[in-house]
Amino acid sequence: MSGILVIGIGHPYRGDDGVGPMVAERLAATGVNAVAHHGEGAELMELWQGLERVVVVDATSGGGAPGTVRAWDAVAEKLPAALFPKGSHLFGLAEAVEMSRLLGRLPGGMMVLGVEGRHFAMGAPMSPEVAAAAERLVAGLSSDSEGLFLP
Repeated sequence: MSGILVIGIGHPYRGDDGVGPMVAERLAATGVNAVAHHGEGAELMELWQGLERVVVVDATSGGGAPGTVRAWDAVAEKLPAALFPKGSHLFGLAEAVEMSRLLGRLPGGMMVLGVEGRHFAMGAPMSPEVAAAAERLVAGLSSDSEGLFLP
């Protein structure tokens, strides 16, 4: 996965919202270029500016089954902003993607992987289904030699 940055968005102490940082930290430990980030949109735009390919992992909250993973090609389609919890940030991932699109600053390839969560309260444990999804994503992204996670 050389030339790719994986960004794991979320808060590790807010239950299922910690899925992004968990994936990023596990990948970084194996040598993959990955960082955990809290999700503030302007900082995300700076983080991916000038990069060719980015994979973003974030929790979603759409009422689906916990642990369900959905993928969006953020270059080709608009993200469903209502699915991505913003916390205290009114300018989060979906807004940062759209602003980058307007400014012509999206990476050449950007895949957003959303993991449906159940528990987002401070101090809540991560749901077993979300933890299992994180493990699958770590395994998949670690061995993505065929570019399955990017267009």
